Amino acid sequence: MQEKEAHFKFNTGVVGYPLLFVLLIWIVFWLEVRLGVSFNHFGVYPRTVTGLRGIVFSPFIHSDISHLWHNTLPLLILSAALFFFYQKNTWKVLCIGVLLTGFLTWVLGRPANHIGASGVIYMLFGFLFFKGILAKHFRLIALSFVVVFVYGSMVMYVLPIDPKISWEGHLSGLISGIVLAFVIKKGVVQPERYTWESEDYNPEDDEFLKHFDENGNFIENVTQENSEEQITVMYEYKPIDKESKDNK
Repeated sequence: MQEKEAHFKFNTGVVGYPLLFVLLIWIVFWLEVRLGVSFNHFGVYPRTVTGLRGIVFSPFIHSDISHLWHNTLPLLILSAALFFFYQKNTWKVLCIGVLLTGFLTWVLGRPANHIGASGVIYMLFGFLFFKGILAKHFRLIALSFVVVFVYGSMVMYVLPIDPKISWEGHLSGLISGIVLAFVIKKGVVQPERYTWESEDYNPEDDEFLKHFDENGNFIENVTQENSEEQITVMYEYKPIDKESKDNK
């Protein structure tokens, strides 16, 4: 219960911040349509000084309504999962992940304006999947399987299968998420460790094992009141003879 309160506590930020992210990208798109302008030149343009500004601005810019819609739901769901399951590392993952994804896109990308939140989505996907496996906590592992089951098909788009898609941004996001999954270790819920799993465990000090003899038989020690005499009761399993049972 204490673990649940510390790591998996629901609060308004779990839903509020993901909704805010989605609202911002829709507002930016609405401004483009309303003002009749295009912010595409604020995207990541690889290996140019002006293209560096896209590291921050590009996740908020989308080419059309289809592009925006396809990024909305994954961004909302994956960011909400990050805020709920990794509350102590949420902002670290988002800030470092966005910057690293944008920088790698700037290094690896083709000479074009790379825009959209898909790089951030791939970063979230990579982090949530690999961190859950590495953490070895049953809830985080379950989250990893849900993520890969729902969004596993996205992996194919890290390859240059469509010239209109910034596969470099997708690949950069996935790499960033994987790197963060391996690097970030503090503040992640740890799997429950039993007494016998500790390094200083001594079987001779285990009270539970004292109830068994060297043959694995259970021993119940009963000390009679007002007496130092100790009675030892041993329970031993013996199979019932089928023939004798039938005769009865």
